[in-house]
Amino acid sequence: MTGRTFLLYAVILASGILGPIMFPNYTQQMALLWVMVLMASTWDLLGGQMGYNSLGNITFFGCGMYISAVVQISMFYNVADYTSAFGAIKPEFTDEQYFTGLFLGILAGGIGSVIISYLFGFIVFGLRGPYFAIGTLGIAIAAGQLTGTIDYIGGGSGISMPFFPGDIEVRAPFFYALCFILAALSHIVLRWVYSTQFGLAINAIRDDEDKAEAMGIPTLKYKQIGWAITAFFMGCIGAVFGNMVGFIEPVEVAFPVATFGIFMVAMALFGGKGTLWGPVLGAVLFHVIKEATWTYLLGWQWVALGLILIINIVYFQQGIMGWLQRKYPEFFGITVDHSGRDESKEA
Repeated sequence: MTGRTFLLYAVILASGILGPIMFPNYTQQMALLWVMVLMASTWDLLGGQMGYNSLGNITFFGCGMYISAVVQISMFYNVADYTSAFGAIKPEFTDEQYFTGLFLGILAGGIGSVIISYLFGFIVFGLRGPYFAIGTLGIAIAAGQLTGTIDYIGGGSGISMPFFPGDIEVRAPFFYALCFILAALSHIVLRWVYSTQFGLAINAIRDDEDKAEAMGIPTLKYKQIGWAITAFFMGCIGAVFGNMVGFIEPVEVAFPVATFGIFMVAMALFGGKGTLWGPVLGAVLFHVIKEATWTYLLGWQWVALGLILIINIVYFQQGIMGWLQRKYPEFFGITVDHSGRDESKEA
């Protein structure tokens, strides 16, 4: 790790810790920023590094949310009675029950999503290119619709999450810290993964999967592992997000294909897919712009975001990070020889 990289991590860590202290009124918006960072970064594992543009990663977000809810509730109450539209019971959770259920629910949400990704992987990884994207999109849409038909978990009426037992002033910083920790942990794992043989293998799949298979690389295994990593972190952050908003609804909250499902792809493309920092940069800029347009251009926010995406696709097809690397290669430790070939000093 170079001194410049160390300084960057120090600034991010300081910002993550001091953000809610300096701007307490925006704690929830900053928590959502870390959710966006995690979504964009984990999407890029398949979409950028492996070349499989998934439109269904939001499936794991919703699955983790519902799995966590069932675990948290079933430890102390009957889930069917809890979600009954007739108010069969009046649930009350002690502090110990709430936090025990929460952390076990987050873990279960991640593990459950990994299992789901493994099962779906046998279906969708038989597809390539746009067929893979459409197949994963179909899974995400179907998941939201099917969940709305299951009365056991609230059906279309949704499900209220256990109420946070602490002071209201502590609630927002608590969930902010969980989002920040998960985003940081996902980044550390991805940075390590990209530096190993696994990183070389998934890049080979992106460049030419047939040749990678001919060279003896078990491509299905690597694709399954990559999607499992994505699923784990998406399931965990889904569990946290469900508790943070306090209410789970199948289409708009748990499986928001038209918003979060598209945002994660747009953020990675905006920042520069196939790079470690591109999705992070794209998530930060996209979230700031989104919040600003939702505040000051209400009614025109989708037009503004659409224009940003059009400009990105037309003028910055490699994303901001890709453009910066071509414009200022020396800043990124890249030397350009006279033949035009780039050689990186640092992976």
